[in-house]
Amino acid sequence: MATLEIKNLHARVAEDDGEQILRGVDLEVKSGEIHALMGPNGSGKSTTSKIIAGHPAYEVTDGEILLHLEDGDFGDVDIPEDARTWNLLDLEPNERAALGIFLGFQYPAEIEGVTMTNFLRTALNAKIDEREELLFGEDEDAEEEEAGYDTSPMEGNVDDGEVGVAEFQKLLKEKMDLLDMDEKFAMRYLNAGFSGGEKKQNEVLQAAILEPSIAVLDEIDSGLDIDRLQDVSKGINALRDEQGTGVLQITHYQRILEYVEPDHVHIMLDGKVVKSGDASLAHELEDKGYDWVREEVYEAA
Repeated sequence: MATLEIKNLHARVAEDDGEQILRGVDLEVKSGEIHALMGPNGSGKSTTSKIIAGHPAYEVTDGEILLHLEDGDFGDVDIPEDARTWNLLDLEPNERAALGIFLGFQYPAEIEGVTMTNFLRTALNAKIDEREELLFGEDEDAEEEEAGYDTSPMEGNVDDGEVGVAEFQKLLKEKMDLLDMDEKFAMRYLNAGFSGGEKKQNEVLQAAILEPSIAVLDEIDSGLDIDRLQDVSKGINALRDEQGTGVLQITHYQRILEYVEPDHVHIMLDGKVVKSGDASLAHELEDKGYDWVREEVYEAA
C-alpha cells in the first residue's frame, strides 16, 4: 500500500515577490482510499495538485511531500529497502509519475497528429523504464542519455519498449471495457475535437492504463453534464475498486460525491486544510456553504 504524505507544505508563485499560496498543508492519502479536497476559489486546491506533480510555476518554501512504497505497489516488483520512501520535491515530474503519481488535468491539452493509442503506450513504456532506473539504477549497458525523452510517440519501432503493440492493444481494450468507453476513442488524436466530458473521461482512461498508486484529479467534474458525470464517476470508482488506486479528488461541488463516495473529506481555506471528516461533511457544505467553516476556524484561533 502506497501512502502520499504532505507535511507542513508552504509554497508561493515562483517569481520575484510571488504570492504565498500554501501556508502549511498537512494531508495523507493511501492506496485504495478516496479523499475529496474542497474549498472556495483561491484556497490553494489546484496549487496543491500541481505541486504534487512538480509544476515549475510554484516554489516550495517549507515542508515535504513524501511517497511511501511497499511490495505489491508495482505488481510483482520487489522494492529495495532503500527505495521505499521518496521526497517528491527531490524528483522531476516524470520521476514522480514513474513512482506512481498521476495528475488528471482540469483543462487537458489537445495534441493533433498523435493517436491516443500511441500516446498511452509510449507513456506506459516510459513510466516502466523510468521506474526501473529509479528503483534499481541505470542499466550499465545503456548508452548515456540526457535527461528527458528524445523521441516522440510517432517515432521508433512499434515493438520497442516493455509493452509491445499487441500486448498493449489487449490492455487498452480491457481498460476501455472497464470504463465502458467506445473503442473508437483509441484511434482519435489525443483530445483533438473531444468534448469537455470526453476529455475528462480520457484522463480517467490514462490513469487506468498507467495504474498509479495515487491519482490526483483536479476538478475533473467541472463542465460535465449529468450523463458524462456518471461515466467519469464510474471510472473513478473503478480506479479505486479494481486497481486499488488512491484518489485525491479536488472539487468545488458536492455533486460528484453523490456518485463517488469519499472515505475522507477535507476543507481548504487560505492555503491550509482546516477541517476534515467523512462524506457527511460534504453534505453539510452543500447546505451551509463555506462561511460557517471560516467562522468556526477563526473563532477557535
